[in-house]
Amino acid sequence: MIDSRGYYGEFGGAFIPEMLHPNIAELQRRYLEISQEEGFEQQFRKLLKDYVGRPSPLYYAERLSKHYGTNIYLKREDLNHTGAHKINNTIGQILLAQRLGKKRIIAETGAGQHGVATATVCALMGVECIVYMGAVDIERQAPNVSRMRMLGTEVRPATSGSQTLKDATNEAIRDWINNPEDTHYIIGSVVGPHPYPDMVARFQSVISEEMLWQLKEQTGSEDPDIIVACVGGGSNAAGSYYHYLEKDHVRLVAVEAAGLGVHSGESAATSVLGTKGVIHGSRTLLMQTDDGQIIEPYSISAGLDYPGIGPMHAHLIHTGRAEAVSITDQEALDAAFFLARTEGIIPALETAHAFAALDKIKYKADDVIVVNLSGRGDKDLGTYVKHF
Repeated sequence: MIDSRGYYGEFGGAFIPEMLHPNIAELQRRYLEISQEEGFEQQFRKLLKDYVGRPSPLYYAERLSKHYGTNIYLKREDLNHTGAHKINNTIGQILLAQRLGKKRIIAETGAGQHGVATATVCALMGVECIVYMGAVDIERQAPNVSRMRMLGTEVRPATSGSQTLKDATNEAIRDWINNPEDTHYIIGSVVGPHPYPDMVARFQSVISEEMLWQLKEQTGSEDPDIIVACVGGGSNAAGSYYHYLEKDHVRLVAVEAAGLGVHSGESAATSVLGTKGVIHGSRTLLMQTDDGQIIEPYSISAGLDYPGIGPMHAHLIHTGRAEAVSITDQEALDAAFFLARTEGIIPALETAHAFAALDKIKYKADDVIVVNLSGRGDKDLGTYVKHF
């Protein structure tokens, strides 16, 4: 759990420009108080149930289990409204922004799922929305760009650097610095200055909260042996780990993007390649040169194409509580096609990395493994068709 200064061990904190200090200080002071109010909790839970469609199913993947010789369950976040876990957090943050009196919302997005989820809740609440997205990601995630625009959101391209998630985040922060009074920044992952990593993890914790009773119902025990989730910033992983963090007998597996290979120079495997540094407001593990310049990441999946990792995950990996696994583009593609043709489920490219990890981790025949199926693959069909 995070401490009073916003740290998980030695990772976290709030490294922010002076112009944002009032906003961050207000969030730090009020986010727990507001989110624990009875009215907020009731509205949040009602929207998750009636609008998002929760609880998301926990599905026993019979053919996949038979192939791997163990027991594999899929937490079906892909069945949420908008097609991913991201909507859990954006529902929570739009309700928070309303109570803070903010009239304008900004966000960053990589794969586009957080952008769509933010655009969705802003349309629902009638709030102005601007989403920053790397120019490269706008091209490779065109369906999600169209969805955001149909929902009435302005999509602004980030044209600096690698023109991907990192650069979109930079642009969103610049916007917030220029518009601090009326704007709330809905960060989409467990990254950024405190309180964002903790706040996003809490809103996403509904994933593991449901897993507790769903596993009890299906297996007789609340606890799986292994939880597997992909990690870029890591919000879906944070949500699926949350209620198991202090249960040391439950193995946590964080799956990163190795791109063309961990040491190929075209990778986003932060746990292997990263060193301690500061990015986007928090101290974490970061891919950087010896003099602190960010090394451009690469992954076929836009949502994992990030040079850092959330401070919670940096702490979990650094202390050995979580195991990090690195998966290449090709391994992820192979896993996506295998899942599609084994279980009739097309996963997002990000999620496909988690499934590929099943070929790399050790497990027993009687183990219960939960894979967080964080998003559906409609948005990635343009990439998949190139590999038919």
